[in-house]
Amino acid sequence: MNAHRGSAVLSSATFKVQQTATELTDNNRLRLLSGSANVSLSQEVARYLGMDLGPMIRKGFADGELYVQIQESIRGCDVYLIQPCCRPVNDHLMELLIMIDACRRASARQVTAVIPYYGYARADRKTAGRESITAKLVANLITEAGASRILAMDLHSAQIQGYFDIPLDHVYGSPVLLDYLISKQLSDIVVVSPDVGGVARARAFAKKLDDAPLAIIDKRRQAHNVAEVLNVIGDVKGKTAVLVDDMIDTAGTIFAAAKLLREEGARQVYACATHAVFSPPAIERLSSGMFEEVIVTNTIPIEEKDHFPQLVVLSVANLLGETIWRIHEDSSVSSMFR
Repeated sequence: MNAHRGSAVLSSATFKVQQTATELTDNNRLRLLSGSANVSLSQEVARYLGMDLGPMIRKGFADGELYVQIQESIRGCDVYLIQPCCRPVNDHLMELLIMIDACRRASARQVTAVIPYYGYARADRKTAGRESITAKLVANLITEAGASRILAMDLHSAQIQGYFDIPLDHVYGSPVLLDYLISKQLSDIVVVSPDVGGVARARAFAKKLDDAPLAIIDKRRQAHNVAEVLNVIGDVKGKTAVLVDDMIDTAGTIFAAAKLLREEGARQVYACATHAVFSPPAIERLSSGMFEEVIVTNTIPIEEKDHFPQLVVLSVANLLGETIWRIHEDSSVSSMFR
């Protein structure tokens, strides 16, 4: 696996925490807690902020119930809970809800749920009769559990922000991905959206790459996790194609898109995504040689067995840490990371 830590990038701004760990924890009463979903990312965020993760007991009963107990006083504190809702989604979502409830009952002044990956986001509207809108359901659950605000990264669709009746800060992983691509000094880049729904994301990405041209994959989805790719809208012949998406799940869409781009004459194909969901058979598809590199972030932990030579994992810890600090200090985060 190629290693490139996003902690050293973000060339658009050089961030520096202006308070010491003592000032943050004693004077402003900032507390950072981690669920079990991505402890390594939480530890990186804590290091960026110059503090330790708060002590907490997490365990499961024999019947599968979860138990959480915070091991220090958080009365009157601003608590930030870091927990992506990744696989196993239901366990990690329930753990987040229990942590929020524990903090609220421990008299925390404010509880911010830091959700690097928001689960159940793909069902964000009704496309047929008699189906649920789980993105809204999860928003209701988190709010009712007692969260004061949300910090989310690269939501599957922008309208999910409106599902919450509490403040939500939405940041993007694109600065980390862009800094890495810029460092590679690629030539003749064309940014490609794997579907029509991702055009806005790809256009914003292309703008940061010296207004690179844009191409779109025209497809028809026949069923969940099954995509039929039809054609490419735009010129990709002889160019370096950079496919941009918010997540890679089974990799069916992005693999079919890469295959089509090769057939249309693309010289190189790179895949970029914030969230590496990587459900089977994603690894087989991504490591098939169709891509020069598959560039993702560490919002979701990637098991060692799922590493492959073309994989590049970038860290979003500094980006999250800076955002947490700015929220805590009541500074602006609205346009820092897009």
